[in-house]
Amino acid sequence: MIIGVPKEIKTAENRVALVPAGAEALKTQGHTVLVERGAGEGSGFADDVYQNVGATIVSTAKDVWAKAEMIIKVKEPIEPEWPLMRSGQVIFTYFHFAASEPLTRAVMKSKCVAIAYETVQLPSGELPLLTPMSEVAGRMAVQEGAKYLERYYGGRGILLGGVPGVLPAEVVIIGGGVVGTNAAKMAAGLGAHVTVLDLSLERLRYLSDVMPANVDLVYSNRHNLLELLATADLLIGAVLVPGAKAPSLVTKADLRHMKKGAVVVDVAVDQGGCVETIKPTTHDDPVYIVEEVVHYGVANMPGGVPRTSTLALTNATFTYAAKLAKTGWRQACKADRSLFLGLNVIEGKVVYPGVAEAFGLELSDPNTLV
Repeated sequence: MIIGVPKEIKTAENRVALVPAGAEALKTQGHTVLVERGAGEGSGFADDVYQNVGATIVSTAKDVWAKAEMIIKVKEPIEPEWPLMRSGQVIFTYFHFAASEPLTRAVMKSKCVAIAYETVQLPSGELPLLTPMSEVAGRMAVQEGAKYLERYYGGRGILLGGVPGVLPAEVVIIGGGVVGTNAAKMAAGLGAHVTVLDLSLERLRYLSDVMPANVDLVYSNRHNLLELLATADLLIGAVLVPGAKAPSLVTKADLRHMKKGAVVVDVAVDQGGCVETIKPTTHDDPVYIVEEVVHYGVANMPGGVPRTSTLALTNATFTYAAKLAKTGWRQACKADRSLFLGLNVIEGKVVYPGVAEAFGLELSDPNTLV
């Protein structure tokens, strides 16, 4: 198979979908690997390193897209890339379709086969290709939140961990999944007082066994959320509904209960966000203020630490990419139920329920198309 790795063009996105070690392995398996010039530089992988393991460096993204049977990316194709997608081509990346109807319709129009990292799911329910970036994003949420609590950025002027004689910051995390757990570990490690809300009592019981003493666990309901909003210096949105739009749990009116200069970091922004007032921002211009609350809405947070993120992501994605390359998408998805669940759009037809529901589109049965 001819596998293409274009350079990411989303603002301040420096990750790459395939590292040289992966390119070498695919080449050894008999595949052709095309890498756009400079695609790996942001993550510290120079073109000559790819060339040395047998990959072909291609001058333009247009040439990569035109020649490749399968495109491996990190972020969803953005508007300049939409005309490059073509019928029958496999695109394997994060899509987060439920947050963007224009993207969904562009992919449908292209008649490509869209396999989304974020909906590949193991029998245990784990999302193995989302987990590594959720771990990074959860940890970064605290790192960024701590920074924007500084007065210079419009925050309350609070040190997350406090100092002897001065109370630490109050961190409230909505969601106790991978993002929330990693955020809680980081915030607690810095000395903050942390409260995690979750709907699952089973999850809360698990977290009670692994979290330090400065992490409290609260069942998530409207009353408890409003009560905690009033105390929060840093609010982290860590809600995930796989493949679907995130529920809006914090309204604009709710922000009036929060302290002036409090910070919101909504990691769910790439799925629409769980805070009503959140909107996607970039690493170049990450924050804005609504109701005197600082909002951080960067939709590709792990792109800020591309070396770590690229290695963590490709450790997880490579096995699935190799399966797709070896047998083609139909056979690979038939043989691997987890990969089958990654199918979102097949040659113009939406096959993932959360995507169809988000935009009122017809839902097709993937079993009849694979």
